[in-house]
Amino acid sequence: MFVSDARFELLSRSFPKFKSIVLIKCEGFTTDGLAAIAANCSEVVDRGHWLSSFPQTCTSLVSVNFACLKGEVDGGSLEMLVARFPNLRNLNLNRSVPLARLRRILTLAPHLGYLGIGSYIDTFKYETYEKFSNVVLDNCKCLPALHPICSNLTFLNLSDAPGIYGSELKIMILRCNKLQRLWILDKIGDDGLEIVAIICKELYELRVFPSFVYDGGVTELGLLVVSRRCTKLNSLLYHYQQMTNDALSVVAKRCPNLVSFRLCMLDPRKDDHVTLDPLDEGFGAIIKSCKGLRRLALSGLVTDLAFLYIGMHGEQLEILSVAFPGDGDKGMLYVLNGCKKLNKLEIRDNQFGDTALLTNMGKYEAMRYLWMPSSDVTLGGCKSLAKNMPKLNVEIMNENQEKLDDSQKVAELYVYRSLDGPTGGAYPWEG
Repeated sequence: MFVSDARFELLSRSFPKFKSIVLIKCEGFTTDGLAAIAANCSEVVDRGHWLSSFPQTCTSLVSVNFACLKGEVDGGSLEMLVARFPNLRNLNLNRSVPLARLRRILTLAPHLGYLGIGSYIDTFKYETYEKFSNVVLDNCKCLPALHPICSNLTFLNLSDAPGIYGSELKIMILRCNKLQRLWILDKIGDDGLEIVAIICKELYELRVFPSFVYDGGVTELGLLVVSRRCTKLNSLLYHYQQMTNDALSVVAKRCPNLVSFRLCMLDPRKDDHVTLDPLDEGFGAIIKSCKGLRRLALSGLVTDLAFLYIGMHGEQLEILSVAFPGDGDKGMLYVLNGCKKLNKLEIRDNQFGDTALLTNMGKYEAMRYLWMPSSDVTLGGCKSLAKNMPKLNVEIMNENQEKLDDSQKVAELYVYRSLDGPTGGAYPWEG
């Protein structure tokens, strides 16, 4: 999204009482625009910057986050800012803040509970960090220096630290007995997840991200041991190498309180590696046992049977994301007809066509969006949807700009509703 400094100036003067601003993938503005927000909105409690423009009378800030900001920041202004805010709990810095400056900042803010830092090679002073309960590390190369604070951590994010070896991860996890949320790379391996399961009894959220290390990764064995010991687990993201229906069925029995279950197979067409069957029964067991499941993502070989289970038992399901699904149009229809609370539907690399798209098109008005890249949907089907559902925005994207005829498949379809209604103007096929 393009946002100019003038827009920030207008926003800051029009809404001086607002308390939070979040910018995601925006461009077109400079620090002048951020300074306007800082100077004119005295009640903002969550803003990344801009540091030197905060009025001296403003003491309400509880969160500072400029981790994604490139370039240098004014260290002196940052220190003064931190010193002025007794309620500051979250501090997320970019890589430009040097270690010496970080030490001084943390001395000024002993009440911090969440720290996000850049990449440091130097040795930390342990006592500075004793009160932290959350740490986010980005390419940190000094894990032993953090060992003294591990016993206090409730949230640890190592998902952006590919330089850390699996053996180092295991040593660190052994000290993190209070962890409730863990984001980690799959190089920890199944044996590392066993350590997590033994040590982290309070864990309720686990995210295992791919490191694309071909001789490592995690399998159903790591998932099984976590499900056996982490009885409070309710949110799981798991990028894995292989899976079985039996393992998924066991997880379903052990973790009936799951509200978010996302399994992403690195080979998304792979079947049960023991029986060679589709993973229909395993995912069916999850949706049947986890009555409160609101978010489900699945990949691996599945047929329309898996979608029948989802449609029949996904009463609370709000978000569904699937890759390489089904073997016909029925699967999508099962989901649309059965999942009454469905809000977001993402179906990648699928065989669903115009019949699946158009049969229950009224459902889309109650949803936030439908996203279908690489499907069998044609331009004619998209036109029909746009004509019959004028309140929806129907967008298509193609790799090339050639004009399609109605029988040709579109590369990507995005259907959504917005607060403003249809965007107006011509659809891509009406130009």
